[in-house]
Amino acid sequence: MNPISEQTAEQKLQQLLEKLDDALQQFEQAADFAKPGKLPRLLDTARRVLMLEEGHSAMEKLSQRLETAGIFAGTDWATPQILVPSLTTASLKSADANLVTIEALNELRLLSVALGDYNHPLISSEQAHHHLTQVIAINLAYLFTPPNEAERESQGRLARLPRYLFQHLAKRIGYEHIIDQLIDEIWRILRQRPIQVDAVKSMVTQIAICQQDPSIDLGVSGQGADRLVSSLYGTTQACREDPGTEVYQERLNAMDAKALQSEATGFARAMHDTGLVSPYHAVLVRHLLEVDDYLMSEALGLSSTGRDCFLCYRQLARAMIELAVHPQTAQAIYGLALLLERGILYQPPVAPALWRQLGLNLSPYAQQRLQIAYGQQVTPEARLMEGVVCILGLPLGVGQGNNPTCQSARALSMWAYNDPDYLLQMLTWAARDDEIIMHFEGQPISSRESAGGLAQELPLDLDPVSLLVVPHLDAIYVEMGRRCVGREGDPHRWVNPEFHGWWSGRGFQINVDVATGQLQELDAFLRSFYACYHPYYNGNQPLIHPQPAGIAITDSAARFIGWHAITLLRVALDPDEVMRVYFYNPNNDSGQNWGDGVVVSTSDKGERFGESSLPFAQFASRLYIFHHDPLEGGQTQAVSGEELDEVKGFIERSWGADRHPVDSPLQAAKN
Repeated sequence: MNPISEQTAEQKLQQLLEKLDDALQQFEQAADFAKPGKLPRLLDTARRVLMLEEGHSAMEKLSQRLETAGIFAGTDWATPQILVPSLTTASLKSADANLVTIEALNELRLLSVALGDYNHPLISSEQAHHHLTQVIAINLAYLFTPPNEAERESQGRLARLPRYLFQHLAKRIGYEHIIDQLIDEIWRILRQRPIQVDAVKSMVTQIAICQQDPSIDLGVSGQGADRLVSSLYGTTQACREDPGTEVYQERLNAMDAKALQSEATGFARAMHDTGLVSPYHAVLVRHLLEVDDYLMSEALGLSSTGRDCFLCYRQLARAMIELAVHPQTAQAIYGLALLLERGILYQPPVAPALWRQLGLNLSPYAQQRLQIAYGQQVTPEARLMEGVVCILGLPLGVGQGNNPTCQSARALSMWAYNDPDYLLQMLTWAARDDEIIMHFEGQPISSRESAGGLAQELPLDLDPVSLLVVPHLDAIYVEMGRRCVGREGDPHRWVNPEFHGWWSGRGFQINVDVATGQLQELDAFLRSFYACYHPYYNGNQPLIHPQPAGIAITDSAARFIGWHAITLLRVALDPDEVMRVYFYNPNNDSGQNWGDGVVVSTSDKGERFGESSLPFAQFASRLYIFHHDPLEGGQTQAVSGEELDEVKGFIERSWGADRHPVDSPLQAAKN
């Protein structure tokens, strides 16, 4: 891997603006009949500007000039007074780059009108303001969540543009107009306990700014925001007014044991309530290193299990705190607390592996990657250690971001969940040696010598462990697939057990013919899945090890999007006595609507932090690959025809609608 060279964003923006000005001049000077020929270059350059986070401010200033030149002429956007806010969603999700660009330019034009910078003849500033608040509220997900599978498959890098747009709109229009929906969205995300919470903290910060700004009248909105804001900026009495970390340290120096106890319990309660950690909490934890182990366990919010683990491995825990916990890396506290609660330090290899991690010499390339992604406020070693304790504490909080690396993210999560010392070994190789070597059917595969993975660019929007390890795993995974070329059937049959671990079942089922994409042997596939995983048909045998599986992702209209890697975790009755499959989805937001009433739940249905769930039949309807133990077959014939028909109905109404061979019963019934 070569060192990274980057052009600064400001330089890139300035160069693109010069090109945009030239394209706009040519468009302005062209006769009306010639403008269509000049438009593609103008839109393409505008799109490239909008793909930069700072590009939207520049485009907002050009909005009147663009409209006067005729960029909206002959389109629906030429009459902004009749535009419908709800239609923006379809435009911004389009795979047509020009359509996304035009929609973004329209919103920036209306923003300029709403703020009084552009006196438009067809729409007033009040009308434009109202339209934009509706648009932001309807498309709130763009403000908060990374692209999902559907957007990634259809839009690729273009999916960034709407997110930058809505960040700009919300900042300029004002969060007070969308605050209630924003709060609900924040809580929905936090209930999934992701490792990466910078976006959440940014939104909470905006709420705090709105609350403190006397020029912003929130009215009755913002109810319930106090828990979020106080979790970061005013958690306890001693930091209630957000005095700054230096002042807070001085206050801690003057506190007695009783006052420190109050601070410790207050921070712990807020941390476990929200999953967010205040920078002040980090100051307290570092202070307690010199004070008292009991108060330290209180500050971590440990139960008897976690406290025993902390006291048993006291020196290791203190060393991890010393390296990883700083105000800039406060989330390490939550990761460490959950790591201790899991009790994984009692596994013989884990503690020595963590001691090795504490003293690991990172390669120059690894240090550079971490600094580019996270800045230089703390050392790369501290940032990576924060990532280590967070991934071991929250193994289901790993997200792949806007990258086609779901296989690698799933592997990291599975190892953190099931085999933490193996994960630490992989990280050591990646961070120290810039190379990972895995074996496929006895033959070594080097990430350094592999031809490359699925990701076209080295991803930066990942947690610290994924940042260093995922590029290596991605390259190895693809190389394993190459070595299966020419074999009959799906390569996952051989790749998954070799890539993920020995516990991946060697039995393999797929319901799609690889060559044609048509459904095959659907009844046998479903009977086998029920018999292997449904407690009523497998002798009530719980799932012992997490198992890799593949699902057909569909959008909210139940249309097929693509194939996606997930992990089967467990099958159990939910609080309403509905049998559900609980699984891990390597997405930063797992709450998704897959259409036809199949809505993935992430809370209130018996889910543990980071789990997704669906009723068994609904999950089975999106499943296309699973692994199992071939020696544990279950009761395949006990599965009723009614149950199979329910699942096949979901398949027929979604991704399987056009996948039936001509002579299949479903196709015959359809005809």
